[in-house]
Order: sequence, then C-alpha cells, then structure tokens
Amino acid sequence: MIKITTDSTCDLPERLLEQYDIIVFPLGIVKAGKLYHDGVDIRTADIAAHVDAGGEITTTNAVNAADYEDAFRTLAEKYDAVIHLNIGSGFSCCHQNAKLAAEEVPEVYVVDSGNLTVGHGMMVLAAAGAAQAGKSVTEILDLLEGMVSRLETSFVLDRLDYMKKGGRCSAVTALGANLLKLHPCVEVIDGKMSVTKKYRGSIAKVVADYVRERIRDRTDLDFSRVFLVDTCPGDGLAGIAREVLQEDGRFGEILEAKAGCTIFCHCGPDTLGLVLLRK
Repeated sequence: MIKITTDSTCDLPERLLEQYDIIVFPLGIVKAGKLYHDGVDIRTADIAAHVDAGGEITTTNAVNAADYEDAFRTLAEKYDAVIHLNIGSGFSCCHQNAKLAAEEVPEVYVVDSGNLTVGHGMMVLAAAGAAQAGKSVTEILDLLEGMVSRLETSFVLDRLDYMKKGGRCSAVTALGANLLKLHPCVEVIDGKMSVTKKYRGSIAKVVADYVRERIRDRTDLDFSRVFLVDTCPGDGLAGIAREVLQEDGRFGEILEAKAGCTIFCHCGPDTLGLVLLRK
C-alpha cells in the first residue's frame, strides 16, 4: 500500500481528504507573535478580523524537517511507500525540508508540485486516486511529473492590502489599483507567480469576465474536472464562477474549495482562483 501525504497549502476540502485518506501537515501561521497551525487552531476568519482591526499581516512558517521525518518514520512502518506532495519550491522551503527528511527514511518520495493551493491539490487528488487504484510508485511519480506543466492555476484579487503588507506589492501600486478599481490576475508560470492581466470594475464583474476568458474557445483542456477556490466568507463570488462554468457545460466535475490560512495570508479576502488541466 502507498500512502499519499501533503501540506495544508493544497486547500483540498475535508470531504476529499477523508475520501482519499490523505494525511495533511499544517504549515505554521504567526499572528501577533504567536505560532498557530493552519486549519488546526486558526482559521481565515481569525486572520481577517486581526488585520481589519489594524493588526500586522500574519506570516507563514514552513513545516520543519524534524516534523516531516517523525511523521514519515511512523508511516513507513505501516505502508510500503509514502509519496509526499509539497507546495511549489518557489513559494516555500517546505519541499526542501521534506526532501531532507525523506533522505533519512526509506521508501519516502517527495514531489515538488511547482504549484499552490488547489493546483497543488489537483496533483494530490490524482496521486491519491492512482494509489487507491493500485498503481505503483513509479507509475504515480510518472503521472505527477506529466501533470506539472499541464496545470493552469490563476486567480483574481479584490484587495491588494495583504500583498502590500506582506511586501509583495508596493504601496503606490496598491493605491493606484484601488483608485482605478483594478484587479490583477495572478498566474502560476514556471513555478512562480506573475501578473498576467488587470481587470477593471467590481470584483463580481471581474470574476465573471475572468472565468469566461480562461475557458472561452479552449479545445486543449481536460474537461473531466475543474477546480474553483476562493477566500470569501460567503458563496457570492464562487456562485458567479460556478454559474459561468455550468453555462459552458463541458466540465464533467466542478470541484470547489475554500483557501486555507497559508494562502489567505498573502492574498486576503475576496480572491477567487481557477485551476484547469490541459490535455
């Protein structure tokens, strides 16, 4: 038997983690000088309330090598092999730490997703499905390697204050975007985040335009599954995106998720993302 493990950055809904029996390592979240664990003793609403009250932006801590090693050793006693998938190495040192840990434990394989949030999660689901189907370690690793360059992860932001406070966006840029009602579209390209477009208008209009543009006239997509992820307290933006996808009618499965604290720390509320897989 092969065990699939991952980090909380994958943002997969609890029902899917349970369905595929996936173990999740929570990243650390530092709020007001205190360390919490993503999705365990802190939620996105806690971060939003803290920032809205004037608090400093929360920061994230990678899972350390010792914690990975302890968990890998325990799992190695129960399973033939462990395959662990990390958030892209360009976004966190989780991958580096997991690799160090895996060197100390036999039959542990660490995969750099090159991605984040449910782009990373899409690979975790594929690995877990393959493991349940009885595929070998080599077959699963080959499957994952073939997915990395075919994933399209992108998202649109409503607010830039979280990125500004986190040092990923200048105050001038944030002010200009807010005054002009501009909403950047950020895309994961070659394991890094790049702003590929700026939309203008209300975030509701932007989300509809963005989803339509991502799928319009596309014949190169694997239409069996699409993933929506958002950081909204309610269902408003996800509902708009869902409706566009349903109207398109080509997707066999529309999966949805709420981003966890790690992603929320960097993009803030009312961000919506779409993950597509090319054929």
